[in-house]
Amino acid sequence: MSVTVTPNGFNLDTSGQRVVVDPVTRIEGHMRCEVNVDENNIIRNAVSTGTMWRGLEVILKGRDPRDAWAFVQRICGVCTGTHALTSVRAVEDALNIDIPENANSIRNIMQLSLQVHDHLVHFYHLHALDWVNPVNALKADPKATSALQQSISKHAKSSPGYFRDIQTRVKKFIESGQLGPFKNGYWTNPAYKLPPEADLMAVAHYLEALDFQKDIMTVRTIFGGKDTHPNWLVGGVPCAINMDGVMAAGAPINMERLNLVKSITDRTIEFIDNVYIPDLLAIAGFYKDWMYGGGLSSQALLSYGDIPDRANDYSAANLMMPRGAIINGKLEEVHEVDLRNPDEVQEFVPHSWYNYPDEGKGLHPWDGVTEPNYELGPNTVGTKTHIRELDEGAKYSWIKAPRWRGHAMEVGPLARYVIGYMQGHEEIKDQVDGVLRHLDVPITALFSTLGRTAARGLEASWAAHKQKYFLDKLIANIKAGDTATANTDNFDPSTWPSEIKGVGFTEAPRGALGHWIKIKDTKIDNYQCVVPTTWNGSPRDNQGNIGAFEASLMNTKVERAEEPVEILRTLHSFDPCLACSTHVMSEEGEELAEVKVR
Repeated sequence: MSVTVTPNGFNLDTSGQRVVVDPVTRIEGHMRCEVNVDENNIIRNAVSTGTMWRGLEVILKGRDPRDAWAFVQRICGVCTGTHALTSVRAVEDALNIDIPENANSIRNIMQLSLQVHDHLVHFYHLHALDWVNPVNALKADPKATSALQQSISKHAKSSPGYFRDIQTRVKKFIESGQLGPFKNGYWTNPAYKLPPEADLMAVAHYLEALDFQKDIMTVRTIFGGKDTHPNWLVGGVPCAINMDGVMAAGAPINMERLNLVKSITDRTIEFIDNVYIPDLLAIAGFYKDWMYGGGLSSQALLSYGDIPDRANDYSAANLMMPRGAIINGKLEEVHEVDLRNPDEVQEFVPHSWYNYPDEGKGLHPWDGVTEPNYELGPNTVGTKTHIRELDEGAKYSWIKAPRWRGHAMEVGPLARYVIGYMQGHEEIKDQVDGVLRHLDVPITALFSTLGRTAARGLEASWAAHKQKYFLDKLIANIKAGDTATANTDNFDPSTWPSEIKGVGFTEAPRGALGHWIKIKDTKIDNYQCVVPTTWNGSPRDNQGNIGAFEASLMNTKVERAEEPVEILRTLHSFDPCLACSTHVMSEEGEELAEVKVR
């Protein structure tokens, strides 16, 4: 037996059977996971690997910082706009630019729309199939499914005929052999616990959500001109308000547009509260005993906070999403977070495929270095182009290892909700306590894969209602005569100091997102992003601490090692985005490597 105890409290045993999942699908980007399971099929070691790298930061060097948002938004095709928002906030911080109240409301509406859209798509289309068996839905009684639906919500589509039609569609789909997203599922695995009627109901809502999510995107199209990559603007938002205007080339925001946003927002609230939340509770009710995946969720949590109620005030008191950090398992002690402090956020690379001048030290993002170094450790099984087993004692991931005051942290909806709960956030406490009562489980149930999934659903409801709050606020401000959406003060580069720096942050759907920028002689001198999946998917650091993905898999029992649906359940509960978390940069911008994919 080869056991290592990590500083953050996990016993790693590499002596058991090695199970490799590569690629991990139903996520954004490319990810590999390796675990060791013992004779009882319990995971005793976990290795999470980012298997891709990208070059957006090198593209930014030397460019106009006011254009950075358009480039960094292309980091991801799922996080629509959240990188752009973080970027304009970083530049505004550096240039000391205030934005109008209308711009703050519109930005919040767009960000909240993203939260709702991302959570909805994640639950139904990326994560539900870890709990829901569509093949089993063919055994369901449509009449019993209708009764189940009517017992949990007031959803209009609940007749036996409706579910019979859905069942027929699924049957034809499966019998055609073209299974699409249902292909290669472990549908005979006993890890699936739902009765056929619950499976059929969930599949029906899978299809409904697939259709409805298009409407949610329209909100960002109205204010940003397009989606998935809306337009943004340093100093505010690019959409003008003209209540007497008609739709034309300038696409002004008028009453017709605002009424459409209101209609979509109302329907979003109805779908989240009458379909998503009831489904979440119904599915959780059949898996209450599946309390795996806690990892760092009761030990080390981080949130930057977001959704400022008033413009230009990014203090914790003005942020509707909670800010704070929990370390060492002391849940009642929430620390303040300062993204400027070089002793707080640092990135390490001893197990990442990058070089640092001194790999024994971490770097604050303002001083970040991203120099690639793809090399495999001596205990790797395989070759650089065909790895069978990684050597986690060496470098093994394209993701860096960010740490907050030296601690590996979990970020995301569960982190936000636990921090908010411990801070006494009234709305969060009411939501969480209501779910715990409904499921008849203790608060410790939060610290699990199911808790992570539940927090995302609760936040979707919270965000949908807050979207309505800011729409009402925007309309009231316009009625009061304020139509300003942008501030061009300090926009002229000739007025800027020769060297300045700034930091922008948001709470992306997947968690804490920060962009740090240095501007020299009006051009970008350095730009570094530390994204949610960098936090959650980090490899070991120089002290041996494991990251949130790896920690969450520890001590999980898998029913069948050859069909590790349990690994997918827990990893998917984070909604990983590997495209965001991997990047390269060189000072000269030359070609750094040539990669041939077989």
